[in-house]
Order: sequence, then C-alpha cells, then structure tokens
Amino acid sequence: MDSRHRHQLKQDEFKDSLVQIEEYIKQHYKEIVNVAILVIIVAGLTGGLKYYTDRQEAAANADLGEALATFRAYVGQPTPDAGPANTSYATAQEKYKKALQQFEAIVNKYKMVPRPKAVEIARYQAGVCQSLLGDHAGAIQTLTEASQDHDRELASMAKFALAGELASTGKVPEAAKYFQDLADHPTLSVPKATALLALADAYRDSQPAKAREIYERVEKEFASNAPVAEAVKQDISTLAP
Repeated sequence: MDSRHRHQLKQDEFKDSLVQIEEYIKQHYKEIVNVAILVIIVAGLTGGLKYYTDRQEAAANADLGEALATFRAYVGQPTPDAGPANTSYATAQEKYKKALQQFEAIVNKYKMVPRPKAVEIARYQAGVCQSLLGDHAGAIQTLTEASQDHDRELASMAKFALAGELASTGKVPEAAKYFQDLADHPTLSVPKATALLALADAYRDSQPAKAREIYERVEKEFASNAPVAEAVKQDISTLAP
C-alpha cells in the first residue's frame, strides 16, 4: 500500500472517530453537561471552603488572642500611665472568670471540622481557668478532653495539668499514672525531668520515701543539668525524713 492510500485511510479513520464522538455527545448531551456543571460546582465549593476555613482560622486566632490577654492581665489598681489596652482586674478571680467565659465561647463558637488549633488551645486554657477558680470537677473534665488532642505537645500540656489537678484533689494514684506516662513519653512541652519531679511532688505528703527515691533517681539521671540538679537538691532538703 502506497503512502497516499495510507494517508487517506488515516483521514477516514479520523473522520469516523469524529462522527462517533459527535454522535455520543448528541446521545449523552444532558449527562455530559451535568457532569461539567458538577465539576465546576465542586471546584467552586473547594475554593469557597478553603476561603471559609481560612477566615474561621483567622477569626479564632483573634478571639484566642483577646482571651489570652485577659488571662494574663494585670491584677490590681491600674497605673496612671496605663493605656486603654492595658486592662486590669481588681482580683485574680474576676480575671479568670472573664477569661473562662472567653475561652468557652471560642470552643462553642467554632464547630467546623477540623477545628482551628486556637479552639483546642482555648479548651486547654478553659481547664486551667477552672482549676484556678477552684472548679476541680470541671477542670478535670475539660482537661481530660484536651488531653486527647491529636497535637502531641498540646495533649502533653493538658495531661500534665490534669495530673496536677488530680494530685491536688487527693487522687494521687491516678495522677501518678499520668506523670509516669509523660515521663515515659516526654515532649518539648513536658520534658522527662519535669514529669518525674511532678511525680515525686505528688508523693511528698503520702509517701515521702517514694518521693525521695524518685528525686534521687532524677538527681542521678540529670546530674549534668545544673537547674534540675539544684531543684532536686532543694526538694530533697525539705522532704520529711
């Protein structure tokens, strides 16, 4: 077969393909249009969702910033040169009540999934406020929820605060489990030495011998760490015989 015939055959095949495609489009026009519209809608929703998520994230961060400013606010009479942004509170209790309201409002306001990081921080801070206000049952519940966060650092902070709350309410065995788990799985937010010292502190009153054993273990393991070694030395010196 010469090249001219081969070229003609290819053109015929191409024409046949075009005819078949045209016929298919005629028969399935509605389906094709619907799919095209669906693709456009999905693309639009994806872009819109990202825009919405970014806006929510920014709003949550702004709300968290205000709540943290309250939490860290000055307690006492404001100084004469204090600006309007330097809010002060007459008592620590008043300050923490206000901060708690703000933190809880953030948790309740942003229900999107996944939640902005600011929401999980607000939950942790709400538990801390509850603890400082003497609401031990509320603090334990809130900090337990915060300790299950997927962020390892934040979860460690919540577990540490939760263990401290349990210890302060006499639930030392439960607190000890958390402190030991934190020591076995240290993080940047809760290093091993910090968890072990807290564990020893929890045993100071009920089991001073056990507390001493843990202090001495920390003293030996972290002998090269001057701040830790000095802290342990002081803890041991004030421990009951």
